Amino acid sequence: MSGRLLIVDDDPVQRRLLEEAAKRFGYRVTTATNGQEAVRLMNGPDGAEIDIIVLDLVMPELDGMGVITRLRESRITVPIIVQTAHAGIETAVNAIRAGAQDFVVKPVSPERLEISLRNCMKVSALEGEITRLKKRSTGTFSFDDIVTRSEAMERVLRIGRRAANSQIPILIEGESGVGKELIARAIQGTSDRKSRPFVTVNCGAIPEHLVESILFGHEKGAFTGAVDKHVGKFQEAHGGTLFLDEVGELPLDIQVRLLRALQEGEVDPIGGRRPVKVDFRLISATNRRLIDLVKEGRFREDLYYRLNVFPIWLPPLRDRLEDVPELVRHFLARFAAEEGKPQVSTVAPDAMSLLQAYHWPGNIRQLENAVFRAVVLCDGDHLTPEDFPQVAAASHGGSVSQPARHPLRPDAPPRDEASQDASQTAPQAAELPREGRPGDEEAVERHGDERTPVQQAFEGAGAPFGFMRSLNDEGHVRTLNAMEEEMIRVAIDHYRGRMTEVARRLGIGRSTLYRKLKEYGLEEGANQDAAE
Repeated sequence: MSGRLLIVDDDPVQRRLLEEAAKRFGYRVTTATNGQEAVRLMNGPDGAEIDIIVLDLVMPELDGMGVITRLRESRITVPIIVQTAHAGIETAVNAIRAGAQDFVVKPVSPERLEISLRNCMKVSALEGEITRLKKRSTGTFSFDDIVTRSEAMERVLRIGRRAANSQIPILIEGESGVGKELIARAIQGTSDRKSRPFVTVNCGAIPEHLVESILFGHEKGAFTGAVDKHVGKFQEAHGGTLFLDEVGELPLDIQVRLLRALQEGEVDPIGGRRPVKVDFRLISATNRRLIDLVKEGRFREDLYYRLNVFPIWLPPLRDRLEDVPELVRHFLARFAAEEGKPQVSTVAPDAMSLLQAYHWPGNIRQLENAVFRAVVLCDGDHLTPEDFPQVAAASHGGSVSQPARHPLRPDAPPRDEASQDASQTAPQAAELPREGRPGDEEAVERHGDERTPVQQAFEGAGAPFGFMRSLNDEGHVRTLNAMEEEMIRVAIDHYRGRMTEVARRLGIGRSTLYRKLKEYGLEEGANQDAAE
């Protein structure tokens, strides 16, 4: 496990023994020599990082009972394991009543200590998860409930807290799976609209012919099939917050109506006789750069400037790997309870190292699913690398090296990805066996090898799956058009001609995809694939 312990004991020998045992179990350890020092540390900025306190009851100046009392008065609810050489039922009962979670007798055996630590971590994670679920259901989820310990996310939370105190429209940008909806909920739960409706709309999941009705509502008889009056999402969010996820997927005609709703504070239900006034806080999210969609003519420029008043960018998980241990603990507690496996409560250090070495292209959503799968596969009392077969296979395959920067990141340095890919891949390919014609070796020996280095590297050697060459046979960088055409061919083949999926995975619209198919003369092949 990778939690952080605070060991409080005035005996240096006992502190050292406990510290070594805890480190062997995979915990990070901080020590304090007396009760006063422990109270100062827990009330300081480093106190938020402490997961468990191992506390000696008998100490000079401020004893263990005094430490527990002061911490609980400060509303610090970190689990506490008390230890003393003076065993007794009365002492144990008093410690538990004061707020301790467990009681051990000196000298505690490593096995007893490990069980106690594991139980406290499990209970703490479950209590935190239950608290978060309650707050999400009541609309009071706040930034304090977000699981993170990275400086990058702390900056995001500081910006979000400022935005929550205003009614300013917010645009949250970030890769898929980084937690954009969670930030939106925290903004609403911190604002004066907390406990009011929080309405979520995934704009990319609504059929185009139903978008207008779902967002703005309709009157009975407004169109064929409208047998009842329907209240739209804008009216549902009246007094609260409307969260438009993947807002870049909205059709252009709906974007016009959204702009009017923002400017006038009213919506026109289909078939309605008069506009309906609505009071809502708008938070939008996208996993693509809206400015690029504006340049392509797929997103209205005036709406873009209306939404992009207060942008917040969420970093991908690969840029904040220090969050992985805390997130794993959070997901493990939840899934172990859901799957009826309460004995699975810890992660082996080598498994945690594996998870922190991976670059997580699917971000937090992928990590969540990986932990879910691991809990189902686990037969013991802790997760091991064998419970993460997909992560282990991807890591051993080299996919953790040099992850590409996401184009949404504002501070991403420019990279020559083609030359970097070539420099990393060509030497590996050059080492692959070359299956030449009989007599090639003699010809090379007599006349020299007249092939270019790129031809030498790739001739007769099958490229790995998913690999795309960035240099041509002469060693020059291939044109962007050539690489784009090849990428489209690969996507059509990989997704068996399902053009909606191809467009989504390539990050372009269907109309743009079909235009490029026509430009590159790929229409016939794509139609054949789709027919098959």
